[in-house]
Amino acid sequence: MKATKSVSGRRGFLLGAGAAGAAGAAVIATKGSLPAGGEAPKPEKHAKGGGGYHVTDHVRHYYRTTTV
Repeated sequence: MKATKSVSGRRGFLLGAGAAGAAGAAVIATKGSLPAGGEAPKPEKHAKGGGGYHVTDHVRHYYRTTTV
């Protein structure tokens, strides 16, 4: 009887985890949408101009630590 209880407990956990994952995905999918008539926010400008990815000393250090 003990084995049956632990199996059903695991099944309940897996069902709950799947439901939580689906709910999280739904929140993420709907949170990123813009309201009607809204504009996308502009990226912040870097001190050297432009916005987005910039290779800095910190990034170079990370790349050096990941080499095999």
